[in-house]
Amino acid sequence: MLLKLYDRNNDPATLERIAGVLGEGGIIIYPTDTMYAIGCHAMKERAVERICRMKGIDPRKNNLSLICYDLSSISHYARVDNRTFKLMKRNLPGPFTFILEGTSRLPKIFRNRKEIGIRMPDNPIVMEIVRTIDAPLMTATIPYDEDEDSGYASDPDLIEERWGNSVDIVIDGGCGGLNLSTVVDCTGTEPEIVREGIGVLEY
Repeated sequence: MLLKLYDRNNDPATLERIAGVLGEGGIIIYPTDTMYAIGCHAMKERAVERICRMKGIDPRKNNLSLICYDLSSISHYARVDNRTFKLMKRNLPGPFTFILEGTSRLPKIFRNRKEIGIRMPDNPIVMEIVRTIDAPLMTATIPYDEDEDSGYASDPDLIEERWGNSVDIVIDGGCGGLNLSTVVDCTGTEPEIVREGIGVLEY
């Protein structure tokens, strides 16, 4: 199912429909400030497992990431010291993934790893979805082979053609990008960029 959303003035009924699907353990594809992503309600463990199977990743070995609505909500799911809080405040929302130590509030599937990725994309559509469900999204870039037509990662109609039967909703938020987020590991003594992406970190 392809649903159109806009940067502002979306129909509340459409947002509630998406929230209902997520609350029942559904999976959606949505735009971010980097690539289109696939995600689910982070507290729905079976939905998280379903995404991991689609991505071919093992949650016991691969880091998983959350999209949180604001900085205050991040502290529910990750440990944030003052230095890291200031760094995130300077750079979020934006195209970054911050690797932090997770808390016990995360579902068991996340606690198999001590670290959790935290995102706050600079994209009003996905942030409105997160606000509506009042919970984080577990998020991952959609499976994409660079040898394929780039439209299958950036064009909502082609994404729906490829993934529409595998997910519950594809959200059309316009043409997407093909860039990855910059990943910043904040679990050590100093922040370390472990993947260069589109984001330029401001210290």
